[in-house]
Amino acid sequence: MDVPASPGIGPVLAKFSDVTRIAVLRGGGLGDLMYLYPALHAVKNAYPNATITLLGTPIHAALVAATEGPVDAVEMLPVARGVHDGPRNGERFEDDAEDLAAQEAFFDSMRSREFDVAFQMHGGGRFSNPFLHRLGARHTVGTRTKDAEPLERNLDYVYYQNEPDRWLEVAGLAGAPSIISPPLRPSPEHQQNMAGIRDPQGTSLVVVHPGATDPRRRWPASYFAEAAAGLAREGAQVLIVGDHAEKALAQEVAELAVRRLPEGDRNAVRSIAGELDVGDLAALLSEATVMLASDSGPRHLAQALGTPTVGIFWVGNVLNAGPRGRGLHRVRMSWATQCPRCGADVTQVGWTAPHCGHDDTLITGIAVADVIQDVLDLTATSLLLRGK
Repeated sequence: MDVPASPGIGPVLAKFSDVTRIAVLRGGGLGDLMYLYPALHAVKNAYPNATITLLGTPIHAALVAATEGPVDAVEMLPVARGVHDGPRNGERFEDDAEDLAAQEAFFDSMRSREFDVAFQMHGGGRFSNPFLHRLGARHTVGTRTKDAEPLERNLDYVYYQNEPDRWLEVAGLAGAPSIISPPLRPSPEHQQNMAGIRDPQGTSLVVVHPGATDPRRRWPASYFAEAAAGLAREGAQVLIVGDHAEKALAQEVAELAVRRLPEGDRNAVRSIAGELDVGDLAALLSEATVMLASDSGPRHLAQALGTPTVGIFWVGNVLNAGPRGRGLHRVRMSWATQCPRCGADVTQVGWTAPHCGHDDTLITGIAVADVIQDVLDLTATSLLLRGK
C-alpha cells in the first residue's frame, strides 16, 4: 500500500496512471451533491489534467453551471432503479419507470468517452456498482455493501459515517489525499441578481430554510416562525427560502412570524420561496450572515459557500451529515430514537429495516431560545470575520 505523506481520511493508495477522463456517479438532490464536493476537489487536485464528468441529475447540472468548482461537465442519468428514481407510488419504485432503451443509449454514449476512472459515490453499490461497470471505465472505485458487486478498489459501506468523509475515503483509494476544500463560489451573474435583495438598514441577513425532503427531519413551522420573529426583533432581516414545492410551508412560517411582531417590524420577515433558481440561492447564501435550516440541501450549500449555519438535526443525521467544526456551524439535535406514532426503532435504516410508514417529525426537545442564541453568536462571529 503506497501511503503518501499527505494523509487522507482513510488509506491513500497509489494513483492510477495516464488519467485524463474521470466519471463520478451520484444521483439524488442538492444535498447529495454537496456531500461530494470535498472529494471532488481532492480528485481534481490529484489529477489536475483530467476532466471530471458528473453523472447526475438536473439540480446538479444547474448548480455546476451556476458556480465555480471542480466539475467540468454533467451528464443526465437515465431513470434506473436505485440510481436515479423515476415516478413513485408512495415508497415503491415503479417497475415500468425504467426506460431500458434510454439506459442503453446512455451507456453507449458513456462507453464512447473511454473513461479512465469511474467513481461510484452513490450509496452501498447494490444497484450503483452494476451500473458503474456498464460505463466500461479502465478503473472503478467506490463503496460496497457485502452483497454488492465488487469494484477494482472498494470501501466497505457502513451507513453511519459522515458523508463528506465517506467520499474523501473513496477519493483516497484512487490516490487523492484529503485537502481543505475551497469555498464554492457563485457565478457573477447570479451575484448581480441578488443586488438590492438585502436591506441596507439591516445589521444582518438571516436566511431560513424550514423544509427537508423527509418530513421527519423538519422542525415544526411554528418553531421556525418563533425563531424568525425573535431574530427580527434583534434587528435581523429574515428571508425564508425554499423550492416551488415548499412555498406553502415557507409562507406559513413567514405569516406566523409576522403575527408575533409589532407593526413596525413586520417587513423584516418575508418569504421568497419559489422565486430563486439554485444559482440565485447560492448567491443569496453567500451574502447571508447566518443560515438557519433543517438538515437539508440548502444548509449543505450554505456550508460549502463558507456561510455560518445553525442546523436542526435528528441525531442519526448528525452522524451522516452534520458539520464537523463548531467555529462557524452549530448543531441542535433531537435524540428521538422511536417513531412517535408506532414506536418503531428509527435508528435502523435502509436494508436493515423498512420505513414504518409514518412521517411524524422526529425533531423534538429543541428550544427556540437556544436556536436564537446560536444564530446571534454566529452573527457576531460572521460580522467580525467580514470586518463589520
